[in-house]
Amino acid sequence: MSTILIENGIVVTVDDAQRVLAPGYVLVEDDRIAALGRGEPPASARKADTVIDASLMAVMPGMVNAHTHLFQTFIRGLADDKPLLAWLETAIWPVAQALTEEDAYLAAMVGLVENLRGGATAVIDHQYIHTEPGNDDGVCRAAEEVGVRFLLARGWADMNYHPIFMETPDRIVAETVRLRETWQGHEDGRIRVEFGPLIPWGCSDATMQRTHEISRKWGAGMHIHVAETKSEVDMNLESRGNRHIEWLADLGALEPGMQLVHSVWLSDHELDLIAQHGAVVVHCPVSNMYLASGVARVPEMRARGIPVALASDGPGSNNNQDMLEVLKTTALLHKVSTLNAMALLPEDVLWMACRGGAIAFGQSALIGSLEVGKKADIVLVDLDTPLAMPVHRVPSALVYNVSARDIDTVIVDGKVLMRHKEILVVDEKALLARARQACGALFARAGVVVEQSCRRK
Repeated sequence: MSTILIENGIVVTVDDAQRVLAPGYVLVEDDRIAALGRGEPPASARKADTVIDASLMAVMPGMVNAHTHLFQTFIRGLADDKPLLAWLETAIWPVAQALTEEDAYLAAMVGLVENLRGGATAVIDHQYIHTEPGNDDGVCRAAEEVGVRFLLARGWADMNYHPIFMETPDRIVAETVRLRETWQGHEDGRIRVEFGPLIPWGCSDATMQRTHEISRKWGAGMHIHVAETKSEVDMNLESRGNRHIEWLADLGALEPGMQLVHSVWLSDHELDLIAQHGAVVVHCPVSNMYLASGVARVPEMRARGIPVALASDGPGSNNNQDMLEVLKTTALLHKVSTLNAMALLPEDVLWMACRGGAIAFGQSALIGSLEVGKKADIVLVDLDTPLAMPVHRVPSALVYNVSARDIDTVIVDGKVLMRHKEILVVDEKALLARARQACGALFARAGVVVEQSCRRK
């Protein structure tokens, strides 16, 4: 049994009582939190294999990045300043159609390292680029190597989408079943697989119902973009006669485990339906602002008891995966959109990133807070910086002051993946060089020319 003692830190538990233990300690045994408390650790804990001095650091649960597209690591910054549908046509589709399994693997490697550096220990990847049969396996292989907790939402569209990215219902089911058989529960349960229908306008009723029934048998969730833009809702009203959440409810697919990404353009009735059926909303504030999609009604969702998770969205519409930046953006966006300075407090935002994220991830009993018996997914944030000191309230500093550059240590499943701001699981510089070369070749195959690029000669 391996043990880790974290001492002298300010432990932000994000438990039901929102306790902050200052100073406090956390004792890890193998992959679980064995003990934590205020003040000095017991003498027996000092015999731990690894002792980490967290003085002047916040010790917090690893955050859940509840929605991203890791392949977009190679596309970030390619099509700034465009609305969603134009962004798809000019950035996503031209490059993605040339993506190989090796490209998917390298983009995911860089993207998952970025997630670790941004404080995310668990990631949901909505992976819908299947131009080569092994693209999904390449992404899962990256998660295996980097060591994050990972949920592959195997994306699909069977109508109205770019022809290269559409699939038959039989292929959608067969490939997701194959991925489940290959990766589900891999790495002591760190890696899991579920269906990820892409968008309502790209998914037929019949295939939605078919995949939903299979998901029920598996006891798995489903992951889908909904109501991201007004035009998409209008498309559904014209073609089906109902709004996105109404459509899911009519199909019988709106239930706990359904992860509703974006959920910007929702009616009062749709909010009531989500609350009634126990689904979870995944809020992507930076992406919604970047694409000028609108502002999700997050304070109203929370008032109705709807669980809300936070996410960066893909690097193609953010352009990074810094979850600490997402925290600040979430708080500020809803203050200014409601003209209420108290619309969201720091504790509310941390709750969404950790506890709400754990619900979206489907493991609320295992992750999301620092409590005895939960998985040892822990992040240490350096507060000894001119950007934060003096720190009067640690939750406030975590939301409003610090950034990815201040993440010092990341532990997942009781394994130290990053220490003293250095990634331990991969040669980061070598990875970046390899990814730059692969990205250049990808763009050449796709016929995409960029005016400037940062390359080492």
